[in-house]
Amino acid sequence: MSAEQISMSPMAASVRQISAHPLCPVTASEIKHSAELIRHLYPSKTKFHFKAITLEEPEKAQLVPYLEAEHKGARLPKIDRKVFVSYYLRNTDKFHEAIVNLSQDRVESNVRLGANIHGPGDWQEILMIEKTALEDQGVKAEIAKLGLPEGTAIVSDPWIYGSDGVNDDRRMYQCFLYMRDPNDPANLDSNHYAFPLAISPVVDCVERKVIRIDICPTGAGFETKPTQPLSIPPPNEYSSDHQKLRTDLKPLNVVQPEGASFKVTQSGETGHVIEWQKWSFRVGFNQREGMVLYDVRYDERSLFYRLALSDMNIPYADPRHPFHKKAAFDLGDAGAGTMANNLELGCDCLGSIHYLSAVLSTDEGGAHPMDNVVCIHEQDAGIGWKHTNYRTGIAGITRSRELVVQSIITVANYEYIMAFIFNQAGELTYEVRATGIVSTQPIDEGVEVPWGTVIHPGVLATHHQHIFSLRIDPAIDGHANSLAYDEVHPMPISDFNPHGVGYTVSETTVARSAGLDTDYNTNRTYKIHNNFSRNPINGKPVAYKIHAPAFQKMVADPSSFHHKRAEFADHNIYVTKYHDDELFAGGKYTNQSRGGAGVRAWADRKENVVDEDIVVWVQFGVQHVVRIEDFPVMPCEIIKVSLKPMNFFDKNPALDVPPSNQEFNRSTEVTKKHMQPSVESKVGECCMPTSSKL
Repeated sequence: MSAEQISMSPMAASVRQISAHPLCPVTASEIKHSAELIRHLYPSKTKFHFKAITLEEPEKAQLVPYLEAEHKGARLPKIDRKVFVSYYLRNTDKFHEAIVNLSQDRVESNVRLGANIHGPGDWQEILMIEKTALEDQGVKAEIAKLGLPEGTAIVSDPWIYGSDGVNDDRRMYQCFLYMRDPNDPANLDSNHYAFPLAISPVVDCVERKVIRIDICPTGAGFETKPTQPLSIPPPNEYSSDHQKLRTDLKPLNVVQPEGASFKVTQSGETGHVIEWQKWSFRVGFNQREGMVLYDVRYDERSLFYRLALSDMNIPYADPRHPFHKKAAFDLGDAGAGTMANNLELGCDCLGSIHYLSAVLSTDEGGAHPMDNVVCIHEQDAGIGWKHTNYRTGIAGITRSRELVVQSIITVANYEYIMAFIFNQAGELTYEVRATGIVSTQPIDEGVEVPWGTVIHPGVLATHHQHIFSLRIDPAIDGHANSLAYDEVHPMPISDFNPHGVGYTVSETTVARSAGLDTDYNTNRTYKIHNNFSRNPINGKPVAYKIHAPAFQKMVADPSSFHHKRAEFADHNIYVTKYHDDELFAGGKYTNQSRGGAGVRAWADRKENVVDEDIVVWVQFGVQHVVRIEDFPVMPCEIIKVSLKPMNFFDKNPALDVPPSNQEFNRSTEVTKKHMQPSVESKVGECCMPTSSKL
């Protein structure tokens, strides 16, 4: 990467007293002051387009001693408060990144980045691109050829341009056009994805003008045809006021009469510490990753230094121009924080809810408050454990309760509901629910193609993948960890195994950084363990194992830009040695990226990862072969990655959860109301008494 070093701030360095915890997200005043320090590097009339002003997390070598001292109640070492800033000189392609040291009140570094490195999109830019596309005279002329009814509203969806190596050095957007239902012009929430158009303007971000109008193919081949009058299909609406709603659904209220069992402690102006049962952790929030968990502990034992969704890629299957470039990086190209929803009570989260708000930067270097971007609540998760002594008929049973830390993002047509879920048995799950509206394009009547599904008259939804990368920075009883995997193999038939039923479990430690895969034929299961901390019962290293669902890895050819750019999408697991500033599996900048700057490149260093400070990247996802039931809005597709204790405790850690009984849970029997036979029982008589030993 070529870089041009820019002069340092002329402002005199002075030490500022900053009381914020090193992991607290940046405040509104810190955002504004950081932008002001950047402005002082340039002549007074220089205009800026800020892309990110966010926390520059301390080097791990500094932060680990700080956290250890904090937990011991010892004197805290001093750590300078720093902010990461990326920005353009407005209306140019001059893209920079800088580190602002707020403690010393100066710009510590400021570098202009090289060719083919582009900043992400932002709301202000996206709105500008929409307006530019729709106000272009050439685009208006093409739309006029459709012969639409007067007053028909045209909608533009700007897509990050993608990469194919063909004249894509400049930062651009590919806009896909739709229209709202011409017969219902007042309905601003009309599902415009039911009315895709074949007109696709390309907007240059520097010149802020349409530089090309692509006409999309609508048949089974690459051929396009001139824009002509459009036959308008029927609408396909998702909003409730267009449905005949069910009338047999009765209320289901989640009530906690004594309040929630978790505790949220404010840390500084923007930080939060969560404590629930034996769990404790910090919650951060930034523009790219959205939620970040830090310093995750169970019963005061260290588990994870940092957890966050690192990246996601959505490559599409249509090989034809311009659709062949569709490969969104929703975090790197837009941002889970930037696109976060304002969560509504009784809609997105149920029960006794605690909301966390955030503040992010604007394109002008201002502060934008975002309310209720994270919701925290408890939920019942069924039976946690149970055993009935059949000789006495007495059951030992507990209900499993979970703590949910959830955020929801909307990226144009699609929604992702993302949650960290903690249970009482020391297990931590990361869950993604994919919903929203599939991306659509026009198709001629009677045409079918093998790379998509016709979901409405004249509407094709292309098959695509959702590939996620969860970054796990482990600290399993400390920071010297290793990655290993267990496999199950049959014993050969022998005198020792004459009936051929025996099998064994073998363990293999991963020696060097690498991309790795699961194998369900051998039940290959990965685990992160600490060789220096042993289980007191069996002497095995304490560990957390990884349960991730099987998924089809990147289908696109290894020579393709799709494959080169999504560096994480070709293996189930990556393990690398820890390096500061290696947070994003697809690389720091994914907009029109070319590859070579992400986790695949880092793994190729082949560094030792045994008893080291390591990072584990877990990939999971969905091969979305679109079905008609996914339209006009898609039912949630649920994917989970679980981190489960393995020889970490000396027994089931949920044994101390109070027994489940009717006196506590207050359930209601409806059997008799339905005229079904029931067996009368006294309250709680089937359960082991609370005073009994479990």
